[in-house]
Parts: sequence; structure tokens; C-alpha cells
Amino acid sequence: MYIAITRQHLGDNYHGSASDFVKYLEKENEGKAVDEQELFFNQTENDIDAHRVIAEIDANTAKLSKRDPKFYSIMVSPSQAELKHIGNEPEKLKQYTRELMKTYAASFYRDKEVSVKDVLYFAKLERERVYTEKDKAVKENQPIASKILELQHQIRAIKQGRENGDIVKIQEKIRALELEAPHKQNGKRIVPGMAKEGHQSHIHIIVSRKDVTNSHSLSPGSKFRTSETILNGEKVKQGFDRDRFYRAAEKSFDKQFGYRRNFVETYHARNLLDKNPKQFFTALLGLPTTEKQAAKQLLFKAGIKVPSIPTNKAQLAYKAMIQLKKGIGKAMESGSIGI
Repeated sequence: MYIAITRQHLGDNYHGSASDFVKYLEKENEGKAVDEQELFFNQTENDIDAHRVIAEIDANTAKLSKRDPKFYSIMVSPSQAELKHIGNEPEKLKQYTRELMKTYAASFYRDKEVSVKDVLYFAKLERERVYTEKDKAVKENQPIASKILELQHQIRAIKQGRENGDIVKIQEKIRALELEAPHKQNGKRIVPGMAKEGHQSHIHIIVSRKDVTNSHSLSPGSKFRTSETILNGEKVKQGFDRDRFYRAAEKSFDKQFGYRRNFVETYHARNLLDKNPKQFFTALLGLPTTEKQAAKQLLFKAGIKVPSIPTNKAQLAYKAMIQLKKGIGKAMESGSIGI
């Protein structure tokens, strides 16, 4: 399970409205009949149209300055193993999202308990993912892509009379290069923008920075995880505990759907990988045989080469450990595995 929280983008062309982001989330509806389109939902309602989402998020911004983010986006991206476990069923993903948002509310550190009823949010299911420049397959195909592009430029120059050459022979070279590409899908070279095979359903959530009363700030971007400050002479609790949110979100999925999570799929493993690769490697070694084999299979399916593991834990190879970390890090970025 990969979950990312992102603040509203505040660039040079900053636009205070949620309209640009909502328009982006409508991309899968383009060209579809109304009855085939995927609409937004929230904690209690389904089939909410984009106009309402924009209107309610934009209206819920009291006392926020021009440069303050008005909303945050949460991307919930289950792994293919998790999607397979629930049959890739949209309704189960929506059920999970509603449980997730209860966890989100409970992760705020406030004097008064925050519940999901206090949170203004809208969510949308998407069924497709596309390859990006971050994906390992795209990166490893890049040398071939560069050669093909150079030849295509050459063909264009010949057609325009700027160069001399045999277009047919150049096209044959391009076809040969296409066959050499190390990563293909349905016989075609994998390129950025190509839709990924298999179950790719995921959820995008747009959540207002202000609570439903438009009175209190609920910012998951607070740098204070669980701290207190003095306001008007009184101690006030503040912050959002992201670690708690990510861990609880994972446990919620497992409990809700009876999913048995392998070590390498856990948020705990991701933390170890980031902060203490040696401890991650040691934990991987210490798994029961069956679970260790399952972990290797998950890593292999994600395109990660697992280095030979020494039998003596005291002899852990630093180079092998860093190699493993690098591979898993790339897979995490591209959403190949759920840690």
C-alpha cells in the first residue's frame, strides 16, 4: 500500500481554486458517456459531480492567506497483490477509503478529538496507471528510445530535403531497435504515457485544509507531529502524526479484507529501509523460511534483483545492502510494490 499526502501546488502561476486539480482527476472520464463516468464520493454520498467538489472546497477557505494551501491531496495506491486480494472491486476500494478517512481524522493531535465528520473531503476512483520517467522499464529502455528518436529526426530531415539518405533502410533500423528494447508490453516498447497492464485501480482524495465548519485548520502538512504550543496563555495541542496514519491505514486494510501482509510490504519495512538499511537487511534474513521466500518473490516481481545473502548475519555485505536499497527505492517510487 503506497499512500502519499501532497499539499496544493503553489507555483508562480498559483491558482487558488481547486478547479485545476479536479479537472486533472476528470481525465479518465474524457470521451465517455455520462452513465459510464466515474464520479466523486465522500463519507456518506456517492455520485457527486465535479462542480460541487470545486464549489465546496473553494468556499471552505476562511482566514487562509493567498499563499496558504487550500487543500491537500491524498493518493491511495494499493499494490497489485492487494488489488487481486479484493478482486479489484471498486466498491471495496470505496469502503476502504471511508475507513481510511476515519484513520486520517484520528491522526490529528488536538485538544478536542477530530472525527471524520469534521473533515471535508471528496474522493475519486481511477482504474488506470501509466508509465512515467521514474519507472525502471522506461529508464532501461531510454538508450534505445534515444537512438530511435535520432533516426526519426534523420527521416524527417530527408523528407524535408535537408539531408540525403535511404528512408527504407533507416525504418528497418528503427524496427530492429524496437525489438532490442529490454522492456515491452504486448510486444511494444514501454514508453512514458503507456497504460500499465494488470489491476491498476487507485484512489485520489481532495481534502480541505479547513474543517467542515470552516472554522478550524486541519493541516496534515504540519511539521509538528505531536506537540503543544502556548496560545492566549493556554497550552494547545497541534500537529498530524503521519506515522500513525500510515501504520493504521495499512492495518485497516488487512483487518477489513483479511490480507496477510509480507514484511517487505509493510510501512515498518519502508521505514527501516530509509533509516537503517542494515537493520532492514537483517530483518529480511531473520524471517521464517516461507515468509522469506515470499518476500523474495515479491521483490523479484517488482523487478528487484535480490543480492546473494550471506549465511552469517555478521558478514552482511554493505555493497549488496545498498544495491537492494536502491532497487527497492526505485520500485517504491514507481508503485511497483506496496511498501
